[in-house]
Amino acid sequence: MTIHTDLPDQSKQKPAIVHPLWLRLSHWLNALAVLIMVTSGWQIYNASPLFDFAFPPGVTLGGWLGGGIQWHFAGMWLFGFNGLFYLLMNIFTGRMKRKFWPLTPRGIFNDLCAALRGKLKHDDLRHYNMVQRAAYVFVMFDGIVLVLSGLVVWKSVQFPLLRELMGGFDTARYVHFLAMASLVAFVVLHIVMVALVPKTLIAMLRGR
Repeated sequence: MTIHTDLPDQSKQKPAIVHPLWLRLSHWLNALAVLIMVTSGWQIYNASPLFDFAFPPGVTLGGWLGGGIQWHFAGMWLFGFNGLFYLLMNIFTGRMKRKFWPLTPRGIFNDLCAALRGKLKHDDLRHYNMVQRAAYVFVMFDGIVLVLSGLVVWKSVQFPLLRELMGGFDTARYVHFLAMASLVAFVVLHIVMVALVPKTLIAMLRGR
């Protein structure tokens, strides 16, 4: 007597979805928005520097102050609406809780030490380690600060309460610049980590 079993062939099963389509689309749209916002922002900064340096013309967008402002406004809508979509989708799909919590100082410290020793594993891309969770939560908060400080710089008179909370127009400019610098630092670190773990890029392109 022969017993036939219909167990699935594990070797033929597709890998589990790591990133859903909506996440991948918002990720790449955000990458474009950040590129536009940062480079055009540097063009605007050069017209009225906060510090004793200027950005090289080769890394700025717009060609002059007016052009930089136009590009900045164009990128602003993409950055704002795409960021809002990303945040709301994370909240309402439950991804925020699944991916980024729990988050503890001890866990961050332990995973950071493991990363510095080269012992932090990336076997399952569906799960973020504590350092990744902290970085993504930080950059979401940083994006909110960028938008709010940008509103004060753009429409200071129309947002008097927000202007006061930011410490005034001049302080808002510094807050906006420092938030931008934090975002650029995150992007640089993000690119380095992708170079060290290339399969994360494939997952963000293909979903698996």
